[in-house]
Amino acid sequence: MKFEFTEVELDRIIEMAWEDRTPFEAILFQFNLAEKDVIKLMRANLKESSFKRWRKRVNSGVSQKHLKKRNPEINRFKCSRQKAISGNRISKR
Repeated sequence: MKFEFTEVELDRIIEMAWEDRTPFEAILFQFNLAEKDVIKLMRANLKESSFKRWRKRVNSGVSQKHLKKRNPEINRFKCSRQKAISGNRISKR
């Protein structure tokens, strides 16, 4: 599969994939990438050891990458205290 994203988009997808609280459904909504496509993208863009570490974390009980594992009261893609995202940088509080 060939991914055609800008460098900024690719960085953001990888960042979202690493975040425990960002579900795969948010990546699907924003970038039209299903979970299997995110896995392929991560495998293609990370070192093997980093990819294995990421997969282990996603499959652990710590990560909430699947909406079914999340608290149903959480219905947003970002923290309520998080400021607007400018480019690829998240503003500091």
